[in-house]
Amino acid sequence: MVLIPSGPFLMGSDSPDAIPTDGEGPVRSIEVSAFWIDVATVTNAEFAAFVRETGFITEAEEWGWSYVFDGYIHPDARQSIIDGTVPGAPWWRAVRDAAWNRPFGPGSTALDDHPVVHVSWNDANAYATWTGKRLPTEAEWEKAARGDLNQAPYPWGHDLTPNDEHHANIWQGPFPHTNTATDGYLTTAPSLSFPPNAYGLHNCSGNVWEWTADWWSTTWHHPNAPATRKNPSGPPTGQAKVIRGGSYMCHDSYCHRYRTSARTQNTPDSSTGHTGFRCAI
Repeated sequence: MVLIPSGPFLMGSDSPDAIPTDGEGPVRSIEVSAFWIDVATVTNAEFAAFVRETGFITEAEEWGWSYVFDGYIHPDARQSIIDGTVPGAPWWRAVRDAAWNRPFGPGSTALDDHPVVHVSWNDANAYATWTGKRLPTEAEWEKAARGDLNQAPYPWGHDLTPNDEHHANIWQGPFPHTNTATDGYLTTAPSLSFPPNAYGLHNCSGNVWEWTADWWSTTWHHPNAPATRKNPSGPPTGQAKVIRGGSYMCHDSYCHRYRTSARTQNTPDSSTGHTGFRCAI
């Protein structure tokens, strides 16, 4: 873990790239007390230790299925596809027995140093509690991800590929048909891959979405909203939890959400093959 210093930062974005319906803007000054945060997302090896010690069963395992990107389903798991697709996102397929230790369905295995996926918010919260930590608030996550850069769109600066070097694992090529993997990875990358930001955090952009503690709202942090300007924690209740950072499936043609200010949501019992988490104290 690394210590993120206390103090204000400019949260959100007024950039033309900001997605209005996501509530990214307007930019507002938020003050956050000092906190510790994991330098990387929780790995399969770390989650496996939790499961071994506690006997924990994830929600995907309880339900008997989870969502896997169609193009990456393991050949042995094609017969495990459940009929139907997600409206508006037909590339997601429900696959029987897909889970954190079978990320692409039956026949696949989880790589120890890669981020754990197919974990719901409830699963992530249980792991964090077991370690004596917690999930970061959305404001904490964004401050840490920015790496002390003021309003830069990415954790490393303003250029997506400075000096033609990849700094994140995102979709390369026309989505959803061809991923050229020119960044080195077709699916997830190891949690400690790519250079860290100025605070020492890896993969705050791309690789896997990350659960935060906050309930989703598009207005809660805005200047006239009831949220405090210091250590905001989101609304007290909601239907979905905020996820941040984007994933290996993000592409600017349809989901330019690997930017530091970008945000989206999912229900706390949902699990997919591109969502993980990191912890804070």
